[in-house]
Amino acid sequence: MKKILILDRDGVINQDSDAFVKNADEWIPLPGSIEAIAKLYQAGWTLSIATNQSGLARGKFTQADLDAQHAKMLDLIHAAGGDLHAITWCPHGPDEGCRCRKPEPGLLEQISQRLDLDLNGAVMVGDALRDLQAGQAMGCQAVLVRTGKGEKTLAAGEGLEEVLVVADLAELAERLLTGKL
Repeated sequence: MKKILILDRDGVINQDSDAFVKNADEWIPLPGSIEAIAKLYQAGWTLSIATNQSGLARGKFTQADLDAQHAKMLDLIHAAGGDLHAITWCPHGPDEGCRCRKPEPGLLEQISQRLDLDLNGAVMVGDALRDLQAGQAMGCQAVLVRTGKGEKTLAAGEGLEEVLVVADLAELAERLLTGKL
């Protein structure tokens, strides 16, 4: 398995909100997520984020607000001894027909091009079916976390063939680092 991990953001790394995560104060990391990212980075994993951020198109927050959220996240990851290789986001609404909004694979294609990586065999982590579908379209191993919308996704049950289910990002990191994926 390639040591490439692509993460959805809201519900995987930080708390999700049906009212949108609108600013850095509302960006709250899930327990163990920052440490998991740092451990994987230190173990030589290439780490990227692919996140739908339709709140931009809906006027819920600005690009500066999103940049501040990502700065806070990166500050926490750096303080824990980790880093990210790329952060990609889709700023479009669900009806705009773009190629970057998951389940379309456009964000992953951006990561592939930016980092000059073949993502076939990488790991895609999400809490929603659309995250997993975007990864599978690029040949990634799909992993569903139970955090965020994960329990709701699991209860729906469709499209989860060949999907690994873990409690959270910390459990996934432990499994990856001990070769138990």
